Amino acid sequence: MFPELETDRLLLRELDEKDTRALYTILSRPDVTVHYGQEPFNTIEEARSLLAIFNMNYSMQKGIRWGIVEKSSGNLIGTIGYHAWHQKHKRAEIGYELHPDFWSKGYGSEAITEVISYGFNALQLNRISAIVYPENIPSQKMLERSGFYREGTLAKYMVQNNHIYDCFMYCLLHPLLRE
Repeated sequence: MFPELETDRLLLRELDEKDTRALYTILSRPDVTVHYGQEPFNTIEEARSLLAIFNMNYSMQKGIRWGIVEKSSGNLIGTIGYHAWHQKHKRAEIGYELHPDFWSKGYGSEAITEVISYGFNALQLNRISAIVYPENIPSQKMLERSGFYREGTLAKYMVQNNHIYDCFMYCLLHPLLRE
């Protein structure tokens, strides 16, 4: 059964077909995808395909992606979750996006705090990593406020819009493993 998580303002729940339009609305925006590692969606079918990937990753225990729902409106405002989940090695990479109407309002920090807790407690992760473009200062600040530290630079790590990008690797270790 897919785990639901809850914060003061947010419900983190399983994504399904009814979320296709909202996901398309978010990921068709160049201001959202500029640091996302992919080009903006051009068709709703791209959103439907991404939902299928999220669901397949969960069924294969390679990832888990929650829809971020604002409780007061009931609207899907983004997604957050783990991909590159390696149970044997007890590590995963976190990723997220929010609709710009919800940027700089603490929603990302609220969601990431709950998902980190779930990762360490329920998934028994030892390490959570994040890949961030150097230009994405708001995401770096949110990760740092959440306890992540920058490990280094991954040279020429991502290609987006035919441009090769360096990326920063961020890491958060389980509290019992921190020195």
